[in-house]
Amino acid sequence: MSAFNFNDWDNPAPRSTPQPGAAGAAPAGGFGSGTPLGGRPGLDAAAARNPAMNAAGPRPGALAPVRASDKRVVNGQGDINQLAPFKYPWAWEFFLNANRNHWTPLEISMAQDVHDYHHKLTPAERHVFENVLSYLTTSDILAMRNIGLAVMEKMTAPELQIYQARQVYEEALHTWTYQHCIESIGLDQQEIYNRYRVVPEIHGKIAFANSRLDRVMQSDFDLTDRDNLHEFALSYLFFAGIFEGCWFYNGFSPIFALQRRGLMKGTAEQLQYIMRDEVLHCAFGIRVVRTLIAEEELELDPKAIGRLWEEAEACESAYANFLLSEPILGYSASQHMAQFRFVANRRARQLGLGEPYPGAENVLPWLDEQANLRKEKNFFETRVTEYQTGGALSWD
Repeated sequence: MSAFNFNDWDNPAPRSTPQPGAAGAAPAGGFGSGTPLGGRPGLDAAAARNPAMNAAGPRPGALAPVRASDKRVVNGQGDINQLAPFKYPWAWEFFLNANRNHWTPLEISMAQDVHDYHHKLTPAERHVFENVLSYLTTSDILAMRNIGLAVMEKMTAPELQIYQARQVYEEALHTWTYQHCIESIGLDQQEIYNRYRVVPEIHGKIAFANSRLDRVMQSDFDLTDRDNLHEFALSYLFFAGIFEGCWFYNGFSPIFALQRRGLMKGTAEQLQYIMRDEVLHCAFGIRVVRTLIAEEELELDPKAIGRLWEEAEACESAYANFLLSEPILGYSASQHMAQFRFVANRRARQLGLGEPYPGAENVLPWLDEQANLRKEKNFFETRVTEYQTGGALSWD
């Protein structure tokens, strides 16, 4: 199995090695190999081990074996309860890699953050810190519900569902992490958690996301209807490419800006572990969207995609101007939005779409470095982390 590259944001998913039983894989013995029996590939090898299968078809009361080729992202006719043979071995690789990033927020000390928040942060920095946590905790709950209610139950290949089950858990873990940070620092939880309802700029992003996801969350949303299928693909594209791929990415960057100056290092480390999860979430979602579009021969409306980018940018701009109405050292609203456009182009390329913001530049070249943990953490030792000094930063 190929190693997963957490640090390659343009193509974080590994190239899959064809697995036995996977669509397009070379025969390797066992189910899915040999000369077809009764027009069903692979039954001869299975029948040699199980005489009960030697009849031309399944006996009364039995079912035909599952074929990988019968699986589809949605509207598949395969057995949702039978994991292998894989049609999408890359989905299983995502699941295995997700389990390699297991952690809990209790493993990271927040003691220095408590001191920093109360004694070192300026009022503008506290404003940024509090509102980032307020936005992120609501967003992760929304992400958890979307995957669990809108996406996972509509997948008809179990290898896709199994990774998404892990993703639901991870979104819950992320919500716990934000709650742990809020509680550790001693913030008013009721006030912080209610900001997404009472602050228009935070509420606007959540409301826009809900408007894109509410209908597809309905259990009776019929994906055999082509119009509904088109809407589902657009919604999943928004969720994977924009909500998680752009908004979450930009959502962490103000905290990483503080981390660069040696502030709020515990919270930033928590977010680094969350970011590793989000690399996988985004890459998986984009791959599912592209596979869905190819399988169903969908042609997404370019005007609808253009409106997605426009509305997402408007929401992000309002949020950035509220969050950074007073710039903090090393980070400003204009930098936040420039980086949004740069990352949006990256996500569009991954989705096979045209860039929505041609010429957008990477104004935060340090972000990819800050956003990735390049070393495995030993939680039983204290390690010194080096940060760039404030002298290397600038006010925008």
